[in-house]
Formats: sequence, C-alpha cells, structure tokens
Amino acid sequence: MYKVYGSVASRAFRVLWMLEELGETYEYHDTKPQSEAARALNPSGKVPILVDGDAVLTDSTAILTYLADKHGKLTYPAGSVERARQDALTHTLLDEFDAVLWTAARHSFVLPKERRVPEVSGSLKWEFARNLDRLAERFVGPFLQGEQMTIADIICVHCLNWAFGAKFPVENERLLAYTKAMRGREAFKRVRALSEG
Repeated sequence: MYKVYGSVASRAFRVLWMLEELGETYEYHDTKPQSEAARALNPSGKVPILVDGDAVLTDSTAILTYLADKHGKLTYPAGSVERARQDALTHTLLDEFDAVLWTAARHSFVLPKERRVPEVSGSLKWEFARNLDRLAERFVGPFLQGEQMTIADIICVHCLNWAFGAKFPVENERLLAYTKAMRGREAFKRVRALSEG
C-alpha cells in the first residue's frame, strides 16, 4: 500500500488526488514540511513524499508521473506525440504557474522577513494573469488536452486553487468553468474532505 506524507494544504494534494482518481488505496500521514517525520524520509524536509514498498519518492510531479506510468492512467503513452505535448504542458504549468505562485509565497511568509521583497507581488500577479491568458488560448476542453484527463490537469487545477487562495487574478471564464468542473470530481472532493476530518 502506498504511503503519502504531506499536508492537504501542500503539493501533496496533487498526489492524493491522483491516487483517488486511480482508485488506489493509500495511507495518508498529515506531515508538515521540515518536520522531523518529513526529514526522516527526505533530507530536504520537503513534502510530498510517496513511499512505495522500499522506494521513497519526492517531488509531486515526479510522483504523479511515476503513478501514471505505473498504472497506465491519466497519461499518454511514453514515446507518443501526445505524451510529448503532455510533458510540455506539464513543464509550462510548473514554470509559468507553480513557480510564480511559489515565488509569491516565499516573499509573503516563507523566507525570513528580512529576505522578503513584498514589492514583487504586483509583478508576479501581472505575470500570472498573462500566463493564464496564454493557457486559455491553448485550452481544448473538457480537459487541457481534450477528451483525456492527465496529470497536467491535476497540476493546473491545484495551481488555480492556490491562486484563488493567494488572491491572484483568475478571471478567464473558460478556465473558471473548467476549474469548477474539476473541483466537482468525486476524487477531488474526497481529498478535500481529508482536511475537514
């Protein structure tokens, strides 16, 4: 059985959602970043952490890719043009959404106060809005690549939820409708319920 270490409020949400979509059983360990439990499995103290037997895997995207390939779901086959496009989309989301949001978080509360540059917030919100418009132009529907949900959808919706919470502009009607539909998925709701229980 898989074991997932992290908190629902972190990128561990992505891994938990993936496992719910796959219908795989897992043990969830509510573990804060930099905690003793996290450092025991990952010297950097970062979460999420997935334990599969003797293997300890880190980084949410690496974990999602591993699970998708292992179970042959939520991904296109390796070596296909569709997979190359999926990977390109995944990297775009990490670069243009996740990285922007993480930079904002670091300068809001993560870094020591004397190392923060709060003035960067306006620039990051502008960049995020520009990137969101570009993504909307590429959006096919009902999922990012059309008829098949992939790990890119999990990363995208997690980032858009993060953006809502961080008060970043998410104003594109098509992407708002997409996010609402994805949040309505039973697997998503089951993970959300972990933070409420």
